[in-house]
Amino acid sequence: MTAEKETRLNKYLAECGVCSRREADTLIEQGRVTVNGRTAQTGMKIREGDLVVCNGKKLGKRNDKVVLAYYKPLGITCTERDRFADKTLKDAFDYPIRVTYAGRLDKETEGLLLMTNDGDLINRLMRGSNHHEKEYVVKVTKELEPDFREKMENGVFLSELNRRTKPCKVEILGKYTFRIILTQGLNRQIRRMCQELGYKVNALQRVRVANITLGKLRPGTFRRVTGEELEELYHSVD
Repeated sequence: MTAEKETRLNKYLAECGVCSRREADTLIEQGRVTVNGRTAQTGMKIREGDLVVCNGKKLGKRNDKVVLAYYKPLGITCTERDRFADKTLKDAFDYPIRVTYAGRLDKETEGLLLMTNDGDLINRLMRGSNHHEKEYVVKVTKELEPDFREKMENGVFLSELNRRTKPCKVEILGKYTFRIILTQGLNRQIRRMCQELGYKVNALQRVRVANITLGKLRPGTFRRVTGEELEELYHSVD
């Protein structure tokens, strides 16, 4: 078989929906992956017909790429297992093949969650250097002051994280409501930004990731991303 038909092992694991390429490298380094009965090595390539086993589970053919737009309701924790969570994503979301989220939402946040079995796509969407836009609609508990937009757009120093946020786009929608577009994903970023400026978030909804929008989805429902919409998503992460 020619070298052109070889595939890097970490890419193969990602295409099988096991994890991202970066996580695959970690699994390989930890000795949790074997190829044809031998412990895999970082950077190795495999060929069609090779037997790959990860964490004791034999991997079959690569899954077809599946990308889903899911409306995560309030109160759902983005994790598969958490004994302290009232309701996890595994409890709320069911699909015939294993998919996982690309960019989590905290329990108190609702809205668009991209679910996929494409570990490569997850890795690229999670990489902050790619500057993928994420759009939110936010409602706070007190009236927005005239300089609120400018302060948010210029970046806010987050004392808890000891860093300043990147410039962003803000549109005022009402006395208590605004739209914000971020290109980074710090932990609880919007809530922390508002807190630093003296506001408390009352409601937070993610309505877009890259070119994928929440649209008419209702809480707890999902749709499969296909056609030109899917092509545009992959084009944006390449």
